[in-house]
Amino acid sequence: MIGSYATELVCPTCAASNDATPPAVRAAPITSAVWLWASPEAATAIATRDLPTILRTYRRINGMNQIALAELLGYDSSYVSMIETGKRAITDVTSRRHIAARIGVPAHVLGVTGVDDAEYRAMLQFGDSTVRLAEIARQSGHAVEAVNELWPLVARLEARAAEGHMERDSLILLAQARTALGVSLGTVLPEERLSAAARWTGQAAKVAAHLGEPVFYAHTLRMHGNELRKSGQPGAAVARLEQSLELSTDPAETGSSLAFLCRAAGELGDAEAFDNTLSAYRSLLDSHPGSGLLFHPFTLREIEIRGLMGTGRIGEASRLVREPTGTPAAPQWHIIERVTSGEVLASIGETDTAATVFAEAVQSAERHRIPHQIQRAIRATEKAGMRELAIECSAALERIRSQLSGDK
Repeated sequence: MIGSYATELVCPTCAASNDATPPAVRAAPITSAVWLWASPEAATAIATRDLPTILRTYRRINGMNQIALAELLGYDSSYVSMIETGKRAITDVTSRRHIAARIGVPAHVLGVTGVDDAEYRAMLQFGDSTVRLAEIARQSGHAVEAVNELWPLVARLEARAAEGHMERDSLILLAQARTALGVSLGTVLPEERLSAAARWTGQAAKVAAHLGEPVFYAHTLRMHGNELRKSGQPGAAVARLEQSLELSTDPAETGSSLAFLCRAAGELGDAEAFDNTLSAYRSLLDSHPGSGLLFHPFTLREIEIRGLMGTGRIGEASRLVREPTGTPAAPQWHIIERVTSGEVLASIGETDTAATVFAEAVQSAERHRIPHQIQRAIRATEKAGMRELAIECSAALERIRSQLSGDK
């Protein structure tokens, strides 16, 4: 299934994971004209659908007088004055399309709806649902399907943004879709391609920064920080995650930021930062029963084990591995935990038990198509001298790559 908004028969995940072929759509910067309509004041004006109000707001945002606006529109300044005061009504389609194009708003904002505008408005109406359903699919272990739905939606929004015709609601949807796409790609891409996921979430954070909504900006920073960590940039990840933590107010969101920050600190080998962040995460979880993928006891346990490994405390990690695991919040977290446990067991010489754990993790990772977790297992088994199992893991990885590249 390609996706609801696809215009070409291109598999998004295949395109994104094929080294020889660049993605069909790149996360291009938004043109500066788009930001004219990103402010709350501009959104309020657009919501009125009133041409005089929109023109006055446009001038105020840009610091323009009526003469400058008249030059932009190709009208006489007295004519612009009459439009703004309501003494001259613009009712013909051609003039309204012309004004919309010159001030950078979608034509439908001024009541002009062609076929393309009607399709775009329909897409906006269902776009939020598409993002939500894609997130549900990813969290339930179907990240490939999530990518296939999100990719064409993002492509349509990117194309619209490149034209400079985006209002605030469209920008919010674009940032949401970019974030969801980046996180979904970060689930299904192999390690060498994870920088692509970080680029998508990074572009989402740039959009969110302009929208003036701290909670949403914190969310995009959180997701971008984690994708940076996964792509091998833990230092940059810490900077984004600390900023996200400062902006977070809801316990679940704060807990999510702390979870990712723990992981990044552990990968940096910063024991003090890891311990302090983990303590804050645990205290918050104790006072507010967790929910979701990240603010959850199972997730806390896995993060603690991996952080202890990363900061050189193998003995403590091995003791924690032997404790009951509980129930994961999503299939991928069970896979992540199994690989982490296998790493610990292999490092302390319990190779037979580690082999069983790794085999379970790799089998599940192949079923859910999560290649970078198999790559973690390959490194651990090779390091432990478990050559036969490493070969089996490599075979599973090649099967996933074959599926993602479209090879039969």
